[in-house]
Amino acid sequence: MAEARRKIIIDTDPGQDDAVAILLALASPEEIDLLGITCVAGNVPLALTARNARVVCELAGRGDVKVFAGCDRPLQRPLVTAEHVHGKTGLDGIDLPDPVMPLQDAHAVDFIIETLRAEPPGSVTLVPIGPLTNIATAFARAPDMVGRVAEIVLMGGAYFEVGNITPAAEFNIYVDPEAAAAVFGAGVPLVVMPLDVTHKALTTRPRVEAFRALPGRLGPAVAAWTDFFERFDKEKYGSAGAPLHDPCTVAYLLRPDLFTGRHINVEIETEGRFTLGMTVADWWRVSGRAPNATFMGDMDAEGFFTLLTQRLARL
Repeated sequence: MAEARRKIIIDTDPGQDDAVAILLALASPEEIDLLGITCVAGNVPLALTARNARVVCELAGRGDVKVFAGCDRPLQRPLVTAEHVHGKTGLDGIDLPDPVMPLQDAHAVDFIIETLRAEPPGSVTLVPIGPLTNIATAFARAPDMVGRVAEIVLMGGAYFEVGNITPAAEFNIYVDPEAAAAVFGAGVPLVVMPLDVTHKALTTRPRVEAFRALPGRLGPAVAAWTDFFERFDKEKYGSAGAPLHDPCTVAYLLRPDLFTGRHINVEIETEGRFTLGMTVADWWRVSGRAPNATFMGDMDAEGFFTLLTQRLARL
């Protein structure tokens, strides 16, 4: 039985896997009402993430989507970026034209606040797939709207897989650990897609070729993106493919049955000498601290790639 369309804001720093997450949302209009895309500095600086989000919308034929630029640096730290993974543009792998659709005039944080105030309480889901700077800034600026958020479904953190930018930290959380600590401590229902799950969403050769074979411009673009960052990840992890991290969030909105996890306490390390940005996930429930997040631990990778391929074929 189909439920009402879920209103979402995707907060992002594209990034090839961010791009695939945006495409999956745009390919699922029956379930998802994408109110807007807010951009943050992360994988690449803000000017590029704001460009890349619009490139992806235009690739999907959706120049009508509202795209906003947000915070250009973390709350308290210098920006760390990941061109070594995503290339100098953040969307390396295929040449796509510069976007013609405009950036919205408003700041991303203002858009988040105004949207949450305008929509009925509990009706808007935030989907952050980059550093949490925009979300934390919105919460700090407008505490009244924190209680209006339906839930936050984010990609970030790790427990059993530990870290991918430092030995102890996942990139999105590491870039702005203070923002992550604020969001995890805000009391909003949280669903977390950590590396423990996303590292199971591997782009094996048959899965990439299934994308490449899709009709239209989209499949070949997705295949080219995955080919690009796969080179880095396969060498790094010694795996058969590269993890498609960010689309796990949108896939969860569409098919929560593809994921399993636990409702546990997750704290963000902001002071550690070696562990800055670590998501200290109390998987075994030993801390006595109250649970604040549904932390995913496993996924049905075949089901995920089937969903992704079927949906991308629609665009």
